[in-house]
Amino acid sequence: MISTLLSRPGGPDDDRTPRLLFGADYNPEQWPREVWEEDVRLMREAGVNVVSVAIFSWARLQPGPDQWDFGWLDEVMDLLHANGVGVDLATATASPPPWLTTAHPEILPVTDRGETVWPGARQHWRPTSPVFREHALRLVRAMAERYAAHPALVAWHVSNELGCHNVYDYSDDAARAFRQWLRARYTTLDALNHAWGTAFWSQRYTDWEQILPPRLAGSHPNPTQQLDFKRFSSDALKDHLRAEREILREITPDVPVTTNFMVMGGTKGMDYADWAPEIDFVSNDHYVHPGPQDRDELSFSANLTSGIAGGRPWFLMEHSTSAVNWQPVNLAKRPGELARDALLHVAHGADAVCYFQWRQSAAGAEKYHSAMVPHAGADSDLFRSVAALGRTLESLAPVAGSEREAAEVGILFDWASWWASEQDSHPTSLLDYRQEALDWYSALLALGVRADVVTTRADLSRHKVLIAPVLHLVPAELAKDLTRFAERGGHLVTTYFSGIVDENDHVWLGGYPGALRDVLGIRVEEFGPLLDGDSVELDDGTAGGLWTDRITVTAEDTEVLARYRTGDHAGRPAVTRRPVAEGSAAYVSTRLGVTGLTALLPRLLSPAGVGSELPAALRGRVEVTVRSAPGARFLFLVNRTDDTVPVTGLSGELLTGTAGDDGHPVLGPREVAVLRQSV
Repeated sequence: MISTLLSRPGGPDDDRTPRLLFGADYNPEQWPREVWEEDVRLMREAGVNVVSVAIFSWARLQPGPDQWDFGWLDEVMDLLHANGVGVDLATATASPPPWLTTAHPEILPVTDRGETVWPGARQHWRPTSPVFREHALRLVRAMAERYAAHPALVAWHVSNELGCHNVYDYSDDAARAFRQWLRARYTTLDALNHAWGTAFWSQRYTDWEQILPPRLAGSHPNPTQQLDFKRFSSDALKDHLRAEREILREITPDVPVTTNFMVMGGTKGMDYADWAPEIDFVSNDHYVHPGPQDRDELSFSANLTSGIAGGRPWFLMEHSTSAVNWQPVNLAKRPGELARDALLHVAHGADAVCYFQWRQSAAGAEKYHSAMVPHAGADSDLFRSVAALGRTLESLAPVAGSEREAAEVGILFDWASWWASEQDSHPTSLLDYRQEALDWYSALLALGVRADVVTTRADLSRHKVLIAPVLHLVPAELAKDLTRFAERGGHLVTTYFSGIVDENDHVWLGGYPGALRDVLGIRVEEFGPLLDGDSVELDDGTAGGLWTDRITVTAEDTEVLARYRTGDHAGRPAVTRRPVAEGSAAYVSTRLGVTGLTALLPRLLSPAGVGSELPAALRGRVEVTVRSAPGARFLFLVNRTDDTVPVTGLSGELLTGTAGDDGHPVLGPREVAVLRQSV
């Protein structure tokens, strides 16, 4: 769908040939009219074929309750269409205008401390406010009716980064909506009291009106109340997404609808796996966080986005050409990183590469955020790099529409476990769910082994090995699914603090790891978290931190792969594996980090016969990702290093990249090559 957006009937391009989309958020209202002509000229020069428009334009489009100003947007839409640029048109509801918040301050969010979140930034609205919903949907209807037949319109962009700043609202509106949500989930107060364990601390409810969001309390709020509020908050935003989408589908049924997710480190309030079925194609925003695993995290997030999209192509709605403005130190990208970052997303299924934003702002909070056209203008290395990327994406048109080829290894990522495992009153506050998953991913990259990051909604049977790090929350049905996976020949790997609670955050009794205890053939009586900075040594030469378990082997066929050499559990099992029918189930009881996991993984992968598809000389230095279409495979080879890496042992037509004297690709520092293989 994404690769053919521009070719819809009446659209900006009558050519039906799929191609990759390239563009940015475009904010012409920030600039005088004479700049717009230069914008479209430079867009043609750079190969831009799609832009997102009107994302933060509510105050300009609707200057007052009964005032509308669409003239400037009409002109922008016409100008873009005349220059062959399609428009992903935002509904402009991301930030309410000053006249609305002045007239209706009751739409403003409230923190758990009872503080009002005032206007002055963005996203200052309650997801459950009926007043906000009324005004937002009025705007959506006005825009849909005005632009339904405009030939530039190729997609609708609902709001923007829903929940980025307002995912948790503790207002009275939220309290009422939370109670309605709980009634739908539990039906009776008895069921709710059981799920929340309200016998503890005299919390039993006798009337629905007694229930509140988990506002500031004298001690730790009820853990299931917290977990349910996280579920409710994600659902409240999803409900707003649906409300806007329904109007768009009513008026423009042939125009696809999306909204931009934020699958990247630290953004965990929205269950995107649950949201994905609500839109016509998945879109994502991603920004690199500098650090030792920065590009591994980019790859992980792009991979997870593909998993959320079910392996189908998706839309990279925002990333940065260079520095951002919101990190403590905002580093410019080094030569080659602009293209590598973009193509790494394409490798993991993106059929569109877009940036925030087209032209770097001269004023406002994001004026130091990089753009496709920087403050220095078109006569700059940055813009020349942008134009070069446009040419590269054009050469990769054959990739458009292809899907990611399933890997033999899957890493299971689960929002409920993320939320529940990091709540308060746990054995340690140092646990980082996403980091543990990323460490396993980095270790597989270091070994040159392809892996898919998948959700619990995926078909797990597609993988030979399924790694489920810190799968803390395991309902009974999921436990059965994982057991069946192993019994039918799959190889399950899980870790410390997995299988501990059910969907109500109630502990599975009888010993840990609870719901997974039988399939693993082990039992743990008490957790053994470590103090920050402490570590233990294992007899295989690795070292663990954060956590240990006092493991008792309960099944005769459970094999001990490694034991603790130091610490309170010295001599006891640290890593185990049990044969299960045609497969196996393994358990890793400590945080080994990337180095330790890289050493351990070959032993865990061996029973499945899984290894690297790369020649030995490339493993760890090159990331390989495969997209496939009828008759063709596309191998993306990404240089993970700052050195030049000759590529040998792989054949195919070089679509992009540098060929050496022998005809094989040569990857310069931070470069990407794409090979097309016939199948």
